Amino acid sequence: MIQEEKRLWKKGYKYVAGIDEAGRGPLAGPVVSGAVLILEKDFKEIKKIESVKDSKKLTEKKRGEVYLNLINNHKLKWGIGIVSEKVIDRINILEATKLSMIKAVKDLERKNKIKIDYIILDGKMKIDLNINQESIIKGDDKVFSISAASIIAKVTRDKIMIKYDKKYPKYNFKKHKGYGTKEHLKNIKKTGICEIHRKSFAPINQLAKF
Repeated sequence: MIQEEKRLWKKGYKYVAGIDEAGRGPLAGPVVSGAVLILEKDFKEIKKIESVKDSKKLTEKKRGEVYLNLINNHKLKWGIGIVSEKVIDRINILEATKLSMIKAVKDLERKNKIKIDYIILDGKMKIDLNINQESIIKGDDKVFSISAASIIAKVTRDKIMIKYDKKYPKYNFKKHKGYGTKEHLKNIKKTGICEIHRKSFAPINQLAKF
């Protein structure tokens, strides 16, 4: 799982960050990205953290446990980028996802007073930063730092949606986290849309009154 990081360390890159996002598909709420950095001197300690894999392959309970193990490990350095549904509607979800990734990198750099010199991204993605980067298909299942970033992003977003559930209780956001489940669609048809629904997404765009 740390082969990619090792390969880049051997090439002389010191600050290698893995990036992944959560929340491209939902009908409501923000898109969130995580950026995770492992230093070469710390990787033996960090790789002891169990069950670090693509966040989608973990149960919600297990994901929460791994999340706590990651953020409480002082050797692991991480950042978060959040882009709201309003910005998603304005610039589209792809550009909003890229923006959340840029924010995550900058947050990571700011918190740790460093400059990232290489980025590994999940899927087929390139972001507008003057930093060496590459994308890896299924990177969230192959690369430790991307997997860790996927977990941190997913749990962070879930926490946001659980808070929104208290503000908008009619939609049951705490359960489906804004995804287009049958229950969510039923609640939309019954109640209408709320402020955090993505008005550029179908079927929200057919229900929204501009």
